[in-house]
Amino acid sequence: MLEDAPMTPQDALAALMIAVSASDEHIRTAELVKMSNAINNLPIFAGYDAERLPRMSKMVFELLEQEDGLEALFGLIRTALPQRLYETAYALSCDVAAADGRIVGPEVRMLEEIREELDLDRLHAAAIERGSRARHMTL
Repeated sequence: MLEDAPMTPQDALAALMIAVSASDEHIRTAELVKMSNAINNLPIFAGYDAERLPRMSKMVFELLEQEDGLEALFGLIRTALPQRLYETAYALSCDVAAADGRIVGPEVRMLEEIREELDLDRLHAAAIERGSRARHMTL
């Protein structure tokens, strides 16, 4: 995966956020800011080496270009991420998707894939989605 170290749980969270942002082929400034803020401010990323982000981005982009790349990405994420952090991963994904004020098309499908791949309870996922929507409302 990475030439010098295996994927960490924090890498997995970052990779998932990158994948959500890239899913519609338009990485918007608001999404980049949301990812940066999460990595710089959330306790889950305490001690994370941000120097790993370019490699994570490159890996995600390369995988998304391959026919079964999304499946491979989810395999790496499930291997690196403890199950107790699956809801955290989904919450971060929802926040990135909602950062630009709209979740449509490919981002909706990506979030559905994440829910399925992480086997999240539908009610828990709905609560996470609602919280994200509430945090990203505008006047």
